[in-house]
Amino acid sequence: MIKTSRSAPLLFSSPPPPPLLSLTHTNSSDLREYGDDDEDHQDTTVNQMLVPRSHQEDATLILNNLLKEYDKTLRPDIGGKDQELQAARLFLPLFFSNTGCQIFILTLLFSSQEYQIDIIFAQTWVDTRLRYNSSSMRILTLNSNMVGLIWLPDTIFRNSKNADSHWITTPNQLLRIWNNGKILYTLRMTINAECQLQLHNFPMDEHSCPLVFSSYGYPRDEIVYKWKRNSVETSDQKYWRLYQFDFMGLRNTTDVLTTTAGDYVLMTVYFDLSRRMGYFTIQTYIPCILTVVLSWVSFWIKSDATPARTALDNTAYIVFLPLCFV
Repeated sequence: MIKTSRSAPLLFSSPPPPPLLSLTHTNSSDLREYGDDDEDHQDTTVNQMLVPRSHQEDATLILNNLLKEYDKTLRPDIGGKDQELQAARLFLPLFFSNTGCQIFILTLLFSSQEYQIDIIFAQTWVDTRLRYNSSSMRILTLNSNMVGLIWLPDTIFRNSKNADSHWITTPNQLLRIWNNGKILYTLRMTINAECQLQLHNFPMDEHSCPLVFSSYGYPRDEIVYKWKRNSVETSDQKYWRLYQFDFMGLRNTTDVLTTTAGDYVLMTVYFDLSRRMGYFTIQTYIPCILTVVLSWVSFWIKSDATPARTALDNTAYIVFLPLCFV
């Protein structure tokens, strides 16, 4: 039995959020070892960010103290109140092609009844064991090397057929730890998820493809997932590449799945798509109609002019038939 509670539809016309991770340029003096020929390089201004050595020592000391007696096999607050996980920001820009620097893709695979999407999946939770006192280091921004040293939620995508994380040039993972124990963990993934496509109304069909995720082993009395406000976002519409479909919006729901192993919280995001009638009118119907109309021209040619009638029909088919299958 599944109990469902639906939230209000989410707007997707807002501009894309600022990046979570910024790049710091290296000091210009560090580049001199590669050569002193300034003519081969463009004269540009390099932003320099100097980190006091004391801050680096503080960060190292904080991490060593946090991990000294930390057990990553146990969830936070085990034996106490429920550990609440918030799907902080689930970035779901939708594209049909990868152009320029855009990395987010959505493709529908009709033959296999699935779709492929490239997302940045983010989760936040509070681990009281990672609290620390520091006036100079309120937030620790760490790379993927720290990910395997702390407890992470066992979130899975229940309707996925295949999922891959990105590892070029380094694992696409971000970990931030606040001094109050709050943790932000983001991961870039490419997911092939199941979507039951109803094509009986083609080419005026509409589809709602779900992406369902939950904990794999922790029931509701161990971990509770909650949507954070504005938890599902899309990028600017000018970057979308939905040639055959119109993107109608996003919906997110929270369900409870009752099984013999316990009750599990299911988080679902729906992608609502509507096929563009004009696309198939231009690509399919108009070429086929013109082919039939041109075939009628042969009736105005005398019946004894067989070569002319045959050449006209063959030319019409050669020109327009390829357009029907573009």
